[in-house]
Amino acid sequence: MAEYPQLLHTVLDTTTPRRLAEFYRLLLGLQYRPGDEPPAGGEADEADWLVLVDGAGARKLAFQLVDELTPTTWPTHEVPMQLHVDFTVSSRDELERHRVRAEALGAELLLDRSDDPDEPLYVLADLSGHPFCLFVG
Repeated sequence: MAEYPQLLHTVLDTTTPRRLAEFYRLLLGLQYRPGDEPPAGGEADEADWLVLVDGAGARKLAFQLVDELTPTTWPTHEVPMQLHVDFTVSSRDELERHRVRAEALGAELLLDRSDDPDEPLYVLADLSGHPFCLFVG
């Protein structure tokens, strides 16, 4: 039987790895890979690579330091989206709850299609400008 590559995790470029990792850790209920936790006692955080895992230890997202990052201008196309992440929720009530949570964590609402009868969704941008979708799946 043929062996296929397996997805390890999705990597997001960012000028602020810890800040963006914290955003997704709180939004998705993930945890740091052992050794990637924030430094104790308010020490300076020099992380240039961080990984978040689920409760079973499976890698989900990684964050890579870059010197500069031009956020997408989506829905216009001057700077393309290039990558986005989709997250599903179980109901319209959960959709609203998680949109509010994401915005409270610093996300910016880019598109509101919550009234779509077939696929209610929000497109938001994370703290580094990466778009992500929340929709009822």
